[in-house]
Amino acid sequence: MSASPVSHTVRCGTCGRTNRVPAAAQGRPRCGNCRAPLPWIAEAGDSDFGTVAEQAGLPVLVDLWATWCGPCRMVGPALEKVANDLAGRIKLVKVDIDKSPALARCFEVQAVPTLLVLDRGRTIARQAGAASAPVLRQWVEQALTDSAQPA
Repeated sequence: MSASPVSHTVRCGTCGRTNRVPAAAQGRPRCGNCRAPLPWIAEAGDSDFGTVAEQAGLPVLVDLWATWCGPCRMVGPALEKVANDLAGRIKLVKVDIDKSPALARCFEVQAVPTLLVLDRGRTIARQAGAASAPVLRQWVEQALTDSAQPA
């Protein structure tokens, strides 16, 4: 069993002030100085995924990756750019499948990286493989648009 989710320090893109952003919290992170939305990037595993990702108050981009995976290491910075670009609209949660085998089974991961967009814990989009930041941003924005449409 791991300890409670940790906080990360994030620099505000608007004013440059550093802020502590918890892995799990209510609401959306904002800069303590200028109140601009902050990117929300967290890590989760088998024991805390529900708290960090499924209970988030905004859509979650999940990166199921592995340390030995070259494409995973390449897509990581692109996902962080998307999280920065969409600050206040999404939360990026990174899951190392080798450390979290139950989540890998739950999401039926067959290839890494596997990317998911969750809305209130429900998968609304899924793709496998690496892509550039503009392609990933377009994919996430399309998933958010599609999920907002009435069924």
